[in-house]
Amino acid sequence: MKCPNCNSKDVGKIGVNQFYCWNCFIEMSVMKGIINTHQVEEDGSLSSLDDLFEEDDRRLSM
Repeated sequence: MKCPNCNSKDVGKIGVNQFYCWNCFIEMSVMKGIINTHQVEEDGSLSSLDDLFEEDDRRLSM
């Protein structure tokens, strides 16, 4: 799996269908073959980054 933000392969699994990019520090979840991207805020909440990417860029490719 590659990170849709930085194209790094330094992505680790942190839960069921949940991943974390150790290069650009974003969290990703996969639903129906689409990667949903999130920024982890200081309080631990997640903010969606999906509006920064085209849907084709967020399709799961391994």
